Amino acid sequence: MRRIGAILLWSAVAAAFIGPGTVTTAASAGASHGAALIWAVLFSVLATFVLQEAAARLTIASGSDLAEVLHRRFPSGWKRALTIVLAGGAVVIGSIAYEAGNILGGVAGVALGVDLPGPVLTAGLGAMAALLLAAGSPARIARLLAALVAMMGAGFLFTAYVLAPSMAEIAAALATPSIPEGAALTVVALIGTTVVPYNLFLGSSLARGASLADSRFGLGVAVGLGGLITLAIMIVGSALDGDFSFDRLEALLAARLGAWAGTGLALGLFAAGLSSAVTAPLAAALTVRGLFADADDPRWSASGWRFRGVWIAVLGIGIAFGMAEVRPVPAILLAQALNGLLLPVVAVFLMLAMRDRALLGEAASGPLGAAAMVAVTGIALLLGAVSLLRVFGALTG
Repeated sequence: MRRIGAILLWSAVAAAFIGPGTVTTAASAGASHGAALIWAVLFSVLATFVLQEAAARLTIASGSDLAEVLHRRFPSGWKRALTIVLAGGAVVIGSIAYEAGNILGGVAGVALGVDLPGPVLTAGLGAMAALLLAAGSPARIARLLAALVAMMGAGFLFTAYVLAPSMAEIAAALATPSIPEGAALTVVALIGTTVVPYNLFLGSSLARGASLADSRFGLGVAVGLGGLITLAIMIVGSALDGDFSFDRLEALLAARLGAWAGTGLALGLFAAGLSSAVTAPLAAALTVRGLFADADDPRWSASGWRFRGVWIAVLGIGIAFGMAEVRPVPAILLAQALNGLLLPVVAVFLMLAMRDRALLGEAASGPLGAAAMVAVTGIALLLGAVSLLRVFGALTG
């Protein structure tokens, strides 16, 4: 039962990245490049496990989550200011960008099956997310998110199976990783939608009271299933003839599987949007609390006005984007790419925390673990730099 509980707990990580952003990014990648970017999904899954395991190990060994450890390591002066600006800023900005995509994607999914104005759907989705955030603890929310994300994941896995992808094409894409022309930002978006920076703080907080062995098992299963769902979404997207849109995806599923598949997509996008709409504000609030307050400060308790003020602000900005009826697909892709660019910043702070042997003892990163984290961060940084250079080159000619 402990192992099942660990899977359910760490499914919050999968629920955070299997949202409308992943559906949009992976399906768009499949529609534009077929199986060519499957290697990026595999890298993202491995990177997620490496970084999330380190964040969990940090909390289990020290009793403090990542934000609290950074608060203690850099309590004052320019280092503290830099930590708040870079680490805190990266998480909050990333959460806001992700939340906008969550709301827009969730509303786009509901709109496939419900004929109501966008602002009305946005208000309903935002109200449901607010109620869940106000009523639940992180652990209870995690279990609910696991059930919600399973709805959509099962549908995409079944659809990918029915489409019967070419295993030879998948093997070739994995054997010879490449970035097709115009796909650099898509690669960064695939990484940003899977290795979500704020998930490192959320996962670190969820690890309180857990055992390392159970956490590793739960993480491995949850992240592995999340990666499999992402792969299935990309395979389904590759069956689209032309650019991705939610309407075209619904039409494809209805044509291949029947009218019920369109309803399933609408419900799945709603579930994914709601689950991620809860996770992003929660992670932002946990991060800000850890960076600014002591663990026993009552003003920053889960029911305190400061903690709630953070998640209300993040959720409110996401709702504002929904009310403005911004086009969902471009906004979602941009949000995922932004998170991919912010990832190296958060990963560097995690690596600094994991080097503190006085705090972690034997749980501190050894040579192999440190090398894995450096490799993950370095590759993410390189891909982000490549995408920025290509965008700059396109803008300047």
